[in-house]
Amino acid sequence: MFFNSKIKRVLDVEKSETEFEQQMEGLELEKADRPAMLIAAFIVFIPALLLVIGFFLLIIWLFFGRFI
Repeated sequence: MFFNSKIKRVLDVEKSETEFEQQMEGLELEKADRPAMLIAAFIVFIPALLLVIGFFLLIIWLFFGRFI
């Protein structure tokens, strides 16, 4: 197979998790890391959430609001 090592890495979750924990063991979060992660999460999730809400509002308008 072409991607045999990648497939093994994906299928062996416990091994991947232990390797990740070993890599992250010595790293400490800096003072500005947590706010940076929150800002990045908002930048990613707010547009997606707005699209989902907009889609549902469009469906509701198509079913109920067009005929008023």
